[in-house]
Amino acid sequence: MQSNTKDIKSVLKRDEFTYPVMESFYTIQGEGKFQGHAAYFIRLGGCDVGCHWCDVKESWPIDTHPIKTVKELVEEASAQPGKIVVITGGEPLMHDLNPLTEALHEAGFRTHIETSGVAKEITGVWDWVCFSPKKFKEPNSDIFPLVNELKVIIYHPSDLSWAQTWTTHLPENSLWLMQPEWSKQLDMNPLIVDFVKQSPRWQISVQTHKFLQIP
Repeated sequence: MQSNTKDIKSVLKRDEFTYPVMESFYTIQGEGKFQGHAAYFIRLGGCDVGCHWCDVKESWPIDTHPIKTVKELVEEASAQPGKIVVITGGEPLMHDLNPLTEALHEAGFRTHIETSGVAKEITGVWDWVCFSPKKFKEPNSDIFPLVNELKVIIYHPSDLSWAQTWTTHLPENSLWLMQPEWSKQLDMNPLIVDFVKQSPRWQISVQTHKFLQIP
């Protein structure tokens, strides 16, 4: 009886764990392996990376967004029929994601993350890890064995060769994706196409949600 009471208290404490949430919404995943799948996105506030081409710079502050509990986030996601939840940011690994992902799993969701891997500690229970490294900040190497999908944003021709430096760190069955930065795609697309034709282990990721004009 005592252990059961302890378990209930533990769950209640987890459900009240909070996160700064810039936005959360139900949409279609536009990128990568799960492109085209319905997914509920939770965009957490806070980023210590600071990509100059980031299209959600308003997510960078950690203390200017509404605070939501794990319970609230799971209830909001559960109101939609899709069973994929994508945790993104900002840089979501600035936060302890164990409470949120554990609760989402218990509610029957797949948990996906999109991260640069720049974090002191890699937290969360994940069904899919999309790792998008950044040139100007080294990732925590603890992320490497967890990576399902490597997604490198191609902003400059030099990014093509830089992308290849990550592949030796990752699991053998991981996906390798190159994605043109949206504002540079007219210049980068031909380079990426030529590269992938010569190196077919790589694939191209396109931001289909932007063509569809959805979040």
